[in-house]
Parts: sequence; C-alpha cells; structure tokens
Amino acid sequence: MAEIVDIARGALNAQPFSALLGTKLMQVDSASLTLCLPIRDELRQQHGFVHGGVVSYLVDNALTFAGALRLGPKVVTGEYKINHLRPAVSGTLMARARVVHASMTQATCQCDVFVTDGNAERLVAVAQGTVARIGDTAVEAFYNA
Repeated sequence: MAEIVDIARGALNAQPFSALLGTKLMQVDSASLTLCLPIRDELRQQHGFVHGGVVSYLVDNALTFAGALRLGPKVVTGEYKINHLRPAVSGTLMARARVVHASMTQATCQCDVFVTDGNAERLVAVAQGTVARIGDTAVEAFYNA
C-alpha cells in the first residue's frame, strides 16, 4: 500500500496545475482515495462561491486517480458528469472517489465532493465518470486522432 500512496502522491506533485491550486492527497486504499483543496479567495467566482470549474477539476482528478488504482498509472479521463448540489464558500473541499466497476481497459468511478468547515461536512457535488487505460491500441488511436 505504501507504494501506491507514493506513486499517487508523485503523480499529483508532477501536475503543475494541481500544485498551483494546492491540492493534496489525503487518503488512498486499494479502491478509493481522497483529495483535498483548501478554499481561498482566488478560487471564488463573483458571488463568493468556489468556481464550478474548481470543483470540476477536483472531480476529474479524483476520478482519474481512483481509476488508476485498478488500471495502473497510465490512465486518462474519458468522460464524466457532475451534479453541483450547493455552493462551497469556506473551508476545505474534499473529493472522495471510488471504483464502481473495472474491466481490463476502463473503469467506471464515482466521486462525492464535500466541503468541511470545522467539524461540519456538507455534500456539494456528485459525479460519475469513465477512466481509460492508455497504451491500449483503441484508446491510443482515439487520443492521437
């Protein structure tokens, strides 16, 4: 398990955009993981809420990392759908993603995004997506087209 954590943490640290936002890996096990992102003013939109693109970024990354737990580290997000349930204003965003089903070439994953502020935790978004292994001929053909 320590090797998986090290690989996941290394992959996250290798992403300049994730480093810019300040995303951290909080928990990893064989089928799920949690990413966190402290809310700060630069991540807000004009009404003071965390921008939907920030929440979507966190979902995309968490889904892909969860898929990698089953498919290996060479994966990309094929698609995802997100439902924004309520705005996040302050605290820390926590994205918890897990594998629902995996084949040899793709994994269907789900992600719940919460905002934590003190001891309170509120669900702000739910998502589901497909993660594809790259290196497979069909997937490579799609992404190289």
